Amino acid sequence: MKKIILASVTAFGFLMLASTAQAHDSTGCGLGSMAWRGQSGLVPQVLAVTTNGLFGTQTFGISTGTSGCDPNGRITGGTQKMFLTFLENNMEQFAFDASRGEGETLYTIAGILNVPVSQVAAVSKEHFNEIFSSDDVEVVAVAEEMLALLNIQAA
Repeated sequence: MKKIILASVTAFGFLMLASTAQAHDSTGCGLGSMAWRGQSGLVPQVLAVTTNGLFGTQTFGISTGTSGCDPNGRITGGTQKMFLTFLENNMEQFAFDASRGEGETLYTIAGILNVPVSQVAAVSKEHFNEIFSSDDVEVVAVAEEMLALLNIQAA
């Protein structure tokens, strides 16, 4: 019993050290990352990583493209991750604004991607049917299409 407790404490200690060495939002994708999304600090990050590890949801998510994971790994980190996160939370409003070629989501996307608003507005309106190729298009597909149309290399 003492060995199990010691192993648990040691593992938790390593997780705490690892999470403090990472940048904010360093838990990746998976159920734990989704459950603790939007929270900051050491404890939520450790809980997210622990949940991902205990249930294997990160591996499952990457394999199946669920739980906020992209199996192709095309959109990761930094600006593109912010763009994807923004789209996940504003997909309907972006579709509305893109169809008109104007609106606040276009200003936000231009700011995130460091692209002129006029370019984002023109591309989204002109290529609306390519960006939103179906009624149930996935957010990752919309993000990839926008990045391609804006000639921004996916990381």
